[in-house]
Amino acid sequence: MTGSMYASIGGLKAHMQKLSVIGNNVANVNTQGYKTQRTVFRDSVYTMYRGGSDGTQVVGGKNPSQLGYGSMVASIDLDMSSATYNPGKPTDVAISGDGFFLVGDKDVANVIDPTNPTSFKSLDLTRVGDFHEDPQGYFVDGTGKCVYGFLCVGVSESGEPIISDQLVPLRLPRMESVPVDKKTGAEITPDATTGKPPATAGEEGKDWEYRNVVRWPVYKNDDTTGGAGGGGNNNNTTTNIKLQDAVKTVGTGDTATTEILPKAAVDALTIDEQTGCISAKTKDTKESIVIGYIAIGNVSNPNGVSHIGNSYYTAGAGAGDLNVTMLGGAAKEVTTLDAQGNEVVGIHYVNGSIQSLYREENQGNQGDPVSENDLPEGSRLNSAGATTLYTGFLEAPNVDLATEISELITTQRGYQANTRIITVTDSMLEELVNMKR
Repeated sequence: MTGSMYASIGGLKAHMQKLSVIGNNVANVNTQGYKTQRTVFRDSVYTMYRGGSDGTQVVGGKNPSQLGYGSMVASIDLDMSSATYNPGKPTDVAISGDGFFLVGDKDVANVIDPTNPTSFKSLDLTRVGDFHEDPQGYFVDGTGKCVYGFLCVGVSESGEPIISDQLVPLRLPRMESVPVDKKTGAEITPDATTGKPPATAGEEGKDWEYRNVVRWPVYKNDDTTGGAGGGGNNNNTTTNIKLQDAVKTVGTGDTATTEILPKAAVDALTIDEQTGCISAKTKDTKESIVIGYIAIGNVSNPNGVSHIGNSYYTAGAGAGDLNVTMLGGAAKEVTTLDAQGNEVVGIHYVNGSIQSLYREENQGNQGDPVSENDLPEGSRLNSAGATTLYTGFLEAPNVDLATEISELITTQRGYQANTRIITVTDSMLEELVNMKR
């Protein structure tokens, strides 16, 4: 078979692959958050017909003569640039600028390790913010993956929300009905036997009443004796501290058990476009609460992320490092806890600033706790730069249908030309065979 036949076959394969890319782009012309792809051709293998030379004092130089064998697909590039935004539900969120939402199953939080920033890549990346609250109070996207961020774990004496540095699934706090003194607003400790306020508390309705009180998530560690943070053996390490939803004790003595409190009932849920702060009001008490902050993932090369289907990407080879960030410089402004459990301003590391408070003191670990200075730079919690959010919108695909149709036409013509080369080559070979007759 002649070289022209090989070259045209290579051209046919390349154009068919490009046609598949165009077809995929057109098929996703209405897919929220879809990012278009383009096909880049390069010439293929060459054979040396005649070598070149630099020339001598007598004769001049000559150029090399090479025969090519068609074209090939060199790359299929991803264009992560934003296009327009489509109106959606109040809890829909679109990213304006670089970055991705971090989503995943609930148990992904167990493998996030600040001493190994590569563990952040266990989370999936997406630009589609079709978020809502599920029956358990978790914030999830349309496929049920949990949205990751930084939870509120209490309120300071000055009334500022205390934000944890632990990267966990965002969820509503819990709520418990407790007896409260009507004059002071202080909670009344129930009698251990009856489970009701003691007689000294006065009369129900007159001196005290039941009120719904927000119970924030609490830290739990791997201390089997229940030390700081409490909670028994929960498979934590010095580099992996979990947040546990508030629980209550049911029963007494040896029959006592714990159960998770019901989620707080809230309405008027809002998401701040500058900081990603999720806030709401409790339905019965109308108390304004901060639920947490949405985390944003930034990779070194956004166009290098890999598709894994359902509008999700992974920060695989080619994407570079994945950095967890907060919007609007919020990481430097929120109130959090330091290694001693004191309130400080600013979160510096993901899953890092409170490690030493929850080290495995009763698990045979006698070494010094991990400090922030021991954490790699990749675990630092930076700002997302100029990236902001659009609430009530979803990101539209960046497919330009006019461009895709024109590319379709040129691809079709290129394919036809390559088939013509095969036809002409076949005719020439036929003539050669017929010369013997």
